[in-house]
Amino acid sequence: MDRRRAVILTTSLLVVVIGAMAVYGAWRVLSAAPDEVSLEAVVASLEDKDSPESSSSTAISEDVEAEVDSEEKASSSDDGVWYVDSNSGSFTFDDSSGSFVGFRVEEELAQIGSMTAVGRTGDVEGQLVIENGELVEVAVSADLSTIVTNDSRRDRAARHALNVREHPMATFVLEEPVTLPGADDVSVSMEVLGQLTVNGIGRQVPVKIEAQLVDATIVVVGSIDVTFIDYDVVVPSAIIVVSAEDHGIVEFQLLFIRG
Repeated sequence: MDRRRAVILTTSLLVVVIGAMAVYGAWRVLSAAPDEVSLEAVVASLEDKDSPESSSSTAISEDVEAEVDSEEKASSSDDGVWYVDSNSGSFTFDDSSGSFVGFRVEEELAQIGSMTAVGRTGDVEGQLVIENGELVEVAVSADLSTIVTNDSRRDRAARHALNVREHPMATFVLEEPVTLPGADDVSVSMEVLGQLTVNGIGRQVPVKIEAQLVDATIVVVGSIDVTFIDYDVVVPSAIIVVSAEDHGIVEFQLLFIRG
């Protein structure tokens, strides 16, 4: 009897330990949601990258510097075609300093509590066109079949929910021109209307964006509030997931360079 009791106690202890380890492991992974997109953060990373070049420019004489400034002002009109830069920066959950598109969803996990599920992809293409101080065209596409989340065990379920086999590409297209504030190197905030297409379904959506010109790069970050059922997307479920909201945020961080 004593031996049997010892076996039972040992088994119970192992179950408790394994369960605790599983919960702790899930907490470590799922709590590592990256911060929301931030114009200030990406601008700072670009300025840090360019700081050695800017410091070396102090050796230029005042006369030459004035000449360079005048030439830059003459040629630095924002008018033209700007393309998404997929080479600058990097795309990881630890260091998302490049261009990416993704989503954020709040969920409740058993024995853990509230968590934020985040998915992102760096496979983004697109362009914007500026004419006479107006933003006249924006067309951006993202390959959702390469989306990854802050828990690799969720990746396949997220892609399945987004129906990437049939409709891997999500797109956004600006619907009407927007007058841009005439302030170089200063951040601007605005709301624009566009057509967001996910899972082959297009909806008109308002988009909150922030933008800033940093040297030769236009940085744009923003978010779109979405209800998933509008795009026939059902939030994935799992044993550990007690509940998940049926709405969330599409977020994006895009770097544009002149074509």
